[in-house]
Amino acid sequence: MNIRRRKNLRVIAPCFVVIAIMLGLVAYSPQLYRLLCGATGLGGTTQRANVDTVAVSRRTVTVQFDSNVAPGLPWRFEPEQRAVAVHLGEQKLVYFAAENTSDQRIVGHATFNVTPLQTGIYFNKIQCFCFIEERLDPHQRVDMPVVFFVDPALAKDPELRSIDTITLAYTFFRSANPANAKDLSRFLPNGLLFAERCTACHALETNKFGPMLEAVIGRKAGSVASYPYSPALKSAGLTWSAENLDHWLSDPQQFIPGVRMPTRVLEATSRRDIIAYLQQESSARFKRKTTEGSGS
Repeated sequence: MNIRRRKNLRVIAPCFVVIAIMLGLVAYSPQLYRLLCGATGLGGTTQRANVDTVAVSRRTVTVQFDSNVAPGLPWRFEPEQRAVAVHLGEQKLVYFAAENTSDQRIVGHATFNVTPLQTGIYFNKIQCFCFIEERLDPHQRVDMPVVFFVDPALAKDPELRSIDTITLAYTFFRSANPANAKDLSRFLPNGLLFAERCTACHALETNKFGPMLEAVIGRKAGSVASYPYSPALKSAGLTWSAENLDHWLSDPQQFIPGVRMPTRVLEATSRRDIIAYLQQESSARFKRKTTEGSGS
C-alpha cells in the first residue's frame, strides 16, 4: 500500500466511524429520548417504580386526571374519578375506563405526562396500562388500574413547594405496532369482584405489587418466598382464615398496624364474594395439581 493510500485511509476511516455513530443515534433516538425523559422527568414524563418504599408525609396534593383520544381511534376513554387527594408517599389505586365503540378489534397505545412538568421526576407509577400496546375487542369495555405515589422529595424542591395540584394526562392513539399487543380483557372480571378490585395489585400464581394469593386461606401471613413484606405483617403471627381475611379487607391498617396495603373493601357483600372466589380457586387449583401429580 503506497503512502497516498495510507493517508486517504486515515482520513476516510474516521469519517466512516462518525457516519456509523450518527446513523446509530438516529435509529435509536426515540429510545434514547424516552430514557432521558424517564431519568430526568423531562416534559412531565413520570417515573416507574416496582414498589413504594418511601415514608408517607403529612403533606397532601390533589392529583387530577385528564383523558383524550386521538382522531382515528374509535374509543371512549375516561377516568372513573376526576381527582383524588393523596399524601406524599402514599400509594393510590385509581381506574380508567376504555371502550371500543367500533365493530373491529383495535390496538391502542397511551402516551402520558404530568403537569406542572417539573413534577414528573417525583410522580411514580407502580402499575399502569400505558407501558404496553393494548387491544380491545369490538364494543368491549374494561376498567384499567393505575397505582401511583408522589415522592415526598417533592416537598423539598424549592421550585415546587407551593404546588398543591398535579394533573396526570393520558392520550390514546391507534397503535402502529399491533403485533405485540396485550388483551385488555385481562382486566375483565374473572372471579366476580376479584378482577375488578384486586388484580391491579395481586395475582393467584405470581407476586405482583402484592403477594400471590393462591392457597392464601390456611397460609401463614408473610410467608410467600421472595416477596418483600412489611415488618408488621411478617411478625403478625397470623394464619389467614376467611374471618381474618374479612377483617383485613375491611381495613388492613387497622387490623394490623404498620402494614403497607392501603386499599379497603368497605362493602361486606363484596368482601364475602372476594373471599369465596379465593376459596373456590384455591380448591380448584389444588385438585388440578393433585390430578396432574397422580397422572390421571
